[in-house]
Amino acid sequence: MSFIENILSLGIPFSVALLIASLGEMFNQRAGIFNLGCEGIMAMGAFLGMLVPFSFGHGGATPGIYNILGLLLAMGVGALFGMLFGLVVVTFRAPQGIAGIGLQMFGVGTAGTLFRHFVGGSQSIPGISELPIPVLSKIPLLGPILFSHNPLVYLAFAFVPVSWYILFKTPWGLKVRAVGTNPRAADSIGIEVNKVRFQALAVGGALAGLAGAYLSLCQVKMFSDEIIAGRGFIAVALVYFGHWNPVKIMAGALLFSLAQSLQLAIQGQGINFPYEFAVMLPYVLVIIVLAFSRESQLLGPTALGKPFNREKRT
Repeated sequence: MSFIENILSLGIPFSVALLIASLGEMFNQRAGIFNLGCEGIMAMGAFLGMLVPFSFGHGGATPGIYNILGLLLAMGVGALFGMLFGLVVVTFRAPQGIAGIGLQMFGVGTAGTLFRHFVGGSQSIPGISELPIPVLSKIPLLGPILFSHNPLVYLAFAFVPVSWYILFKTPWGLKVRAVGTNPRAADSIGIEVNKVRFQALAVGGALAGLAGAYLSLCQVKMFSDEIIAGRGFIAVALVYFGHWNPVKIMAGALLFSLAQSLQLAIQGQGINFPYEFAVMLPYVLVIIVLAFSRESQLLGPTALGKPFNREKRT
């Protein structure tokens, strides 16, 4: 496989966790909730995703069943964490930034503690294997790059048009955008602002949990304290980069992951390039892109980060 093919074939699966988490954060922010706790929810999802197949995968059922159960558990707990975050910032109207950092620390710490208690040490799992698409995976050049991945890769990219349709073409998507833009006007026409925000947080939490489970079940096939490695914060940044639009968010996730795969390809090819610069390349790229994305300040939900108090009229 050539240098360019290697970058592209690695970049697509690398983008999946970021893409799923960013789409979840997009729903949060479109509803007016700024959730910095995405990292913590992803950590819990990564732990729970691998816990089920690790604990029960040696029984009579096929490992695939346990992988699915791990994914569902990660999504369910992610949705629960999202709603608990909603209890703090929507019901009690706590500062969203501080509460998000608290959720991040709680999720990462809890996942690590539970992992050491139930698993003990570094343990690999079979995880979810690649599922090459018949015929298409045999196409020269494009086959290995686009059609030779595990099922969650295909599912993640299918989420993009689905998310776009939900957000812009369904009544619920209209409600989400309304409560994130002008919650008082939305309330005046009968939209239950807090209810919609809780729903958006549940969706966002479920997707963040799924993103974490993808890392432990598909990409790394194990759990460690550093498995998320800042991806939750990058997901938040990608929402700004993508102007709260699923298609643009996908482009941002691919851009970051291609930079990450370039870093690995450089090291793998033995190119004389400082290791430290190669590692920081994807993160520097995100900072540079965000610095030139001034338009984001104009296109974002105007009520983002602002609590809604129905009794307060001014």
